[in-house]
Amino acid sequence: MRTRVRGWRWRRNPLRRRSDVVEAWTVLTVALLLFLVAPLAGAVVGWWAHDDARAVASEQRAERHQVRAAVVGEVPDSRPTVHSGRERSYRVSVRWTEPGGGVRTAEARVPAGTRQGAEVDVWFDSRGRNVDPPPDGTAIWQHTVTMGACGAGAAIAVILLGHSVVRGAAGRHRLAEWEREWALTEPQWSRRRA
Repeated sequence: MRTRVRGWRWRRNPLRRRSDVVEAWTVLTVALLLFLVAPLAGAVVGWWAHDDARAVASEQRAERHQVRAAVVGEVPDSRPTVHSGRERSYRVSVRWTEPGGGVRTAEARVPAGTRQGAEVDVWFDSRGRNVDPPPDGTAIWQHTVTMGACGAGAAIAVILLGHSVVRGAAGRHRLAEWEREWALTEPQWSRRRA
């Protein structure tokens, strides 16, 4: 039966080596880093990503405009090949009336299943090209959470990598100590001469 003594690396005793103390401090440091620094890194990266995504969204909202257009082109019967985000879409001709009264026609992506003559909302940039709508609040928060999680995950990976490097060095140092001590002790036990 094995008995486990908790905290033996922290107590003074003749069996405790310097490498044991280093390993105990490393475990404590890693725990603090994992519970404090990694979430903080994720929050900082998320905050930066949120500000960046909001700036991009406001820039796109300023550059893009939405129009309500009627589908005038022939909608194909085959499966759509163009993807708009997660939704399948077709590229067809649409027509709308400008605020000044002029009628415009352009190619735009419309959701699959849209019939000729149906009214759809389409987005165009300042050059008249059909574009995706600017990101909404949900997309901005999804980007924020994703980047924050990636930042925290990267911090955790760096912390654990550093911990494994320190443990490897401590293990090599411990083995070297054992070799030196055995070289002194082994002749006494085996009655061999060094």
